[in-house]
Amino acid sequence: MIPLDLTGKVAVVTGASGELGRVIGRTLAEAGAAVALHYYRSEGKAQTTAEAINAAGGKAMIAQADVGERDSVDGMRDAVRAELGPADIIVNNAVQQYEWTSVLEQEEGDYESQFRTCVLHNLLMAKAFVPDMIEKKSGRVIATNTECTMQCAPSQSAYVSGKGGQDRLLRVLAREVGHHGITVNQVAPGWMISDKFREDGTAHTTTGDPIDDSGYVKNVPLRRRGEDQDIANAVCFLASDLAAFISGVYLPVAGGNVMPTI
Repeated sequence: MIPLDLTGKVAVVTGASGELGRVIGRTLAEAGAAVALHYYRSEGKAQTTAEAINAAGGKAMIAQADVGERDSVDGMRDAVRAELGPADIIVNNAVQQYEWTSVLEQEEGDYESQFRTCVLHNLLMAKAFVPDMIEKKSGRVIATNTECTMQCAPSQSAYVSGKGGQDRLLRVLAREVGHHGITVNQVAPGWMISDKFREDGTAHTTTGDPIDDSGYVKNVPLRRRGEDQDIANAVCFLASDLAAFISGVYLPVAGGNVMPTI
């Protein structure tokens, strides 16, 4: 059996109070990592996840930060160092939510929020945590991107602009820190099934109507939607020694719905 073992590693997951972040945190812990679960406002959800990890024999803490503010991110780093030690793995998963609309109707502030939570978020996490990885000559930087970055569909402009900027930042970072034994990669989910879709077997719009995903699924080669666990599994793989020679990758986990081509 080929092991996927993160025992002895310290991982930091941003946006770990959200649906995907909670699953990523739990999965890294199940692989043996000590996990710092970041939250911005939803302390209770992060705490519940940490308690579940600790009750199962893992090790987890929670840490609050505004990922768009350097002092706040540096404070989170210091808290993680003090309780768990220097981070070996960072998973930049947090992003600001907003209402999608056309370019001509989208508020300027929505672009600013996406820049802060995509580009600045990844920049500040690198500045805070990568120096410790350089000292250890080993580390993993993993970020959540999206299939939308390749699709560029109507109403996606603010989100795509932020994630596109994130992509270029992290590709440059991969070239700059690779000689220190640090890999930098991105996982790009499709439209995944998470807890809100499992609560009653479907999800509903703000009007209360069930969401019809048939138009999406028909274009997915695997003819289904994936699950949040599929994303967490990809993150865990990229965090492991099995992915030690993979860097600079934008990895769609979308059932083939988007395919980078050569």
